[in-house]
Parts: sequence; C-alpha cells; structure tokens
Amino acid sequence: MNLGIEDEFVEFKKTTGQTSRALEAIVAMLNKHGKAKVLFGVEDNGDVVGQTIGNKTITDLSSAISLGIKPTIIPTIKVEIYDNKTVIVVEVEGNNKPYSANGNYLIRSGNENKKIEPDILKELIYGSGGELMVNIESMNQDLTFRDLKQLYILKGFTINDDTFIRNLGLLCKNGKYNLLAEILADNNDLSIKVVRFKGLDKTELLFRNEYGYKCLLIALEQALNYVYSLNETRVDLDDKIRRVETPLFDNNCLREAWINACLHTKWSKMIPPAIYIYQDRIEIISYGGLAVDYNLDEFYLGISHPINKQLQKIMGQLGFVEQTGHGIPTILKKYGKEAFTITNNNLIVTLKFPFMISSSSLDLNDLNEQQKDILNLIKLNPSIKVKDIAKLMKLSESRINEMIRELKDLNKIIRVGANKNGYYKVL
Repeated sequence: MNLGIEDEFVEFKKTTGQTSRALEAIVAMLNKHGKAKVLFGVEDNGDVVGQTIGNKTITDLSSAISLGIKPTIIPTIKVEIYDNKTVIVVEVEGNNKPYSANGNYLIRSGNENKKIEPDILKELIYGSGGELMVNIESMNQDLTFRDLKQLYILKGFTINDDTFIRNLGLLCKNGKYNLLAEILADNNDLSIKVVRFKGLDKTELLFRNEYGYKCLLIALEQALNYVYSLNETRVDLDDKIRRVETPLFDNNCLREAWINACLHTKWSKMIPPAIYIYQDRIEIISYGGLAVDYNLDEFYLGISHPINKQLQKIMGQLGFVEQTGHGIPTILKKYGKEAFTITNNNLIVTLKFPFMISSSSLDLNDLNEQQKDILNLIKLNPSIKVKDIAKLMKLSESRINEMIRELKDLNKIIRVGANKNGYYKVL
C-alpha cells in the first residue's frame, strides 16, 4: 500500500530509529504551519513497510518528543493498521513558535527541513506575539499624524483624537511609538525613490525623484502618480488599417506591484521600496523577500500573507488594498512569472516595455502635471513666492518646495539671487 508523498504537513519515517530526524521534521512543520504529522513504518516514497512495536516503543517515542522539542509539546500518538502492517502516527499542533529540535531551529519547505537564519528566527519570535514592526520602538518619539487623520476623514471615518493612535496600533506595549507609527507620521527619515536611467542599465542616471520624509501613504501615491505621467502610447495600424494603441506599461499592474511593495517590505529594516525606470522596463523593488512561512506556490496563487498585518489593515480601511489577493494573478496574466525575481533579501517585479522609450520622450515626459503647473506659474512671474504657488495650486508649502527641488534636479529651473530678492529662471 502506498500513502502518497511527503509534503509540508506530512513526513514518513521507516522506523522509530529515525526519531531524531523525525523531531526535526516536526519542528520545521510547526514553525511553518503550526501543525505536523509523522508516520513511522513508511518509506520515503510512501510505501507502507510496517513498524515493530515493543512494550516501551510508544512511551520512548513520546518521551523523546517531549524532551527533544522546545517549547515542550504534547503529541497525539496512534497505532494504525494498513494492509496488516502496523504504522505509528504522531500528530502535534502548537503556535508557541519558534520551536527547536535538540537546539536546532528549522522551517519546512516542500518536503525539506531547512535551518533558520538568525534574522528569520527573530521574525518568528516576534510573529508569535504580533508582527515585528509594531513591537519595535521608533527612534523618533516626536511624531504627529495630521495627514493620516485627514486620509481617514476623507474616507468618511469619524476621528476620536483620544483613541486614534492606539486603535491603529501605532504604540508599543510600553506606550511609545513603534515603527508603524514612524512610517505613517507626517515627518520621518524615510525616502521613497523613483530613479530614471537613460539606457538599459544604471550607467547613466537621468534623474532621481524622492517622495519621502512624510506619511508613507501620501508618498506612495505621489510616486505612483509621477510614474503614471511617464506612460506613453504607441499608435500602429493593423492589417485592416485599424488604429491599435499600445501603452508603455499597464497602469493596473504597476499599481498592484507598487502597493504590494510598500505593504510587504520588511519595514523593520527601514529600507523603503523603490522604482527604477530603464529604457526597456520598470523595476519595482521591495526589501525582505517572501515571509518565512510563505511559499512560491501560495505567492503565485495570490494567497494573501501580509508581513505587516496592521499596515495592511490600515491600507485596507483607506482603500489602498483589498484582501482578494488579485494583485499577483493580475501581473502574472499580463507579464508572466518572468516578471518576478525573488531572493532572500528582495522581491523585484519587472514590467517590460513593448517598445523602447524614445529619446524624445525622455525629454518630453520628464514632468508630471503639477511640475508643469509650477513651471507655468514661474514663467508668468519669475519672482513668485512659494506660499503664493501653494495657495494657487492648493498644496502645502512643503510639497511645493519639494517639487521645486525636483525641477532643479531635472535642470528645468535655477535660482538666481538670494532667497529674499532673487527669482527663478526657467531653462
């Protein structure tokens, strides 16, 4: 009789003489899924060969599991008969991860048990009592949340200033602001970068825009809107002389990739996601790779497995994400599995262009609509003040100052003279 194959939930062992290896399989499965099943008397290929049972076999097995696995677990041990052959079935459940077998920490991947690196172990430890970013204190405790509150108000939520911060999970257990609070605060030290290169590699930098030092949700939308503005459409005629329009990239796929990058980056490392634009592709980069208890099959199926659960909750309330898991399948359908590069440290989504960005488009599409509006206002009045631009465009002065810096970096304007009596010159 054959019982099938080993997987992430089931391990076969020929005899109880392999108990030490069985313990490794148990902790690896517990650390991955919180439950494990081991059958003694079964070959690796699933063939039932039977297990001899003596007076102390079950007792010794139970003792080995209790003593060899930490934290201690209590197994359920049964004896079953398959084709007149005896099989010992051990089943355990537990969520007090991470578990170790004889001092070794392991994680299940397919039918293999892999040792866990120290940083992954730390993630599992925090994961058993809440996600990592909500348990680490922010280095900056002087935080405000005006923009975040405004986002909630615009979505129709009623804000209670006395409970707002605690209800959103922005505090550690000791009452101090955590990393989640820092990335959602009005001011922080994080900068999201959109970098554009002239060719197919990083040899020649065209410009770099930074959308940061502010609430992550504001910055991610600003970065996204900027990249949207770079999209161009090629118009062709098919064999029936019909107009065929081909965009440089799919806006929906870009949004899904970028939102996922911002959500699933391991913010505990405080390395923000980034967007790199080349002549033939866009790369959306997030730090940290897949979650420790998440495999590629689950990833490609679109099964939601957030690294930052509280951030996902907030982004869901504000309409940035849905928990339908359709983002990855959407990108797969349009760009295929080759769009994804996954390592231990990074997850890169590559959206390849159907045609090369032309040299002229590199010059014509450098600016988004707001930047163009600022240029027009400066052309009309080179001595215009930042506060007047902010009032006319209905934006904050800090946002106008940021865009003026961007225009300077793009060599679109220069400042002539002192701040008080000088003026801007359009190049």
